[in-house]
Amino acid sequence: MGHSRKSLAVLGIVIIAAILIASYYYYYISFRPAPFKTTGKLDVFGITEIYPTKIDGREWFIDMNNPTSDGIFNPQSNITRQSDGSWEISGRYNTGKFNNEVRMEVNTPLGQPEWRDVEMTGYAKVTVANTPFDSLVWYARGGMHDSLVPCEGTSLKGRLTANGAASWIKEIWHTGGYTNERAKVQATDSIVGRWIGWKAVMYNINDDKAVKMESYLDDKAKNKWVRVTELIDNGGWDSNRPDSVFYSANCGKTKDYIITNGGKIATFRSDNLIWDFKNLSVREIRAPSK
Repeated sequence: MGHSRKSLAVLGIVIIAAILIASYYYYYISFRPAPFKTTGKLDVFGITEIYPTKIDGREWFIDMNNPTSDGIFNPQSNITRQSDGSWEISGRYNTGKFNNEVRMEVNTPLGQPEWRDVEMTGYAKVTVANTPFDSLVWYARGGMHDSLVPCEGTSLKGRLTANGAASWIKEIWHTGGYTNERAKVQATDSIVGRWIGWKAVMYNINDDKAVKMESYLDDKAKNKWVRVTELIDNGGWDSNRPDSVFYSANCGKTKDYIITNGGKIATFRSDNLIWDFKNLSVREIRAPSK
């Protein structure tokens, strides 16, 4: 009996040591934030802009007093004002894989350019989550995501999971054109119960033949941004769906279609989460020269 207890104790120590070593590697070796320059300019909320707004480009900032007053922002779910001035959203109920789905849309008025090269910013405090996979997702470069118009549903999605993992996913059509994750990194620890800032940036490069994606994290909600992912899609990032599914929508796109097009809607998304949000924005940016 004594020998068995001693063996279990040793095993427990070994397991704890392995977890500590793995955690050290994950946070201090596998993820090293890269330096970057910003514009040095602050937006209307006092948040750092990574890239400048395009000359005569569109800018949208949420009205924190009355978010839906502009006719552009559609949360598609009930939102509730909180004592700190933020808004809580739990999403619309949906049976199946994605419950409490949040799809807060920033639309394009008639006659205005679509969202393409954009910097999307928002602050969030997740209060309820099923870790580790539930996530916040900022995405753009598409229209309606509806099975009635599947080919409109293109998007580049900058994800941050409830346990702090960042990545990108491409959607070539809705819903049979998803890819696997790329640029995945453990950017921080759990984001549940605290405010964080999240930015998703996308812009065309190489004469509109490729697209670059970047995401940024303000881990302590103090306007201290760290670039956590960089990814270029210049081909070869295929949908993970079988050919019989991918080509069934007849969208006329290849399986590694590069989403260089713009789209009418930019979306702040989550599934299975309840969270507070504030200071959302979408800006049409001037992409850096290559």
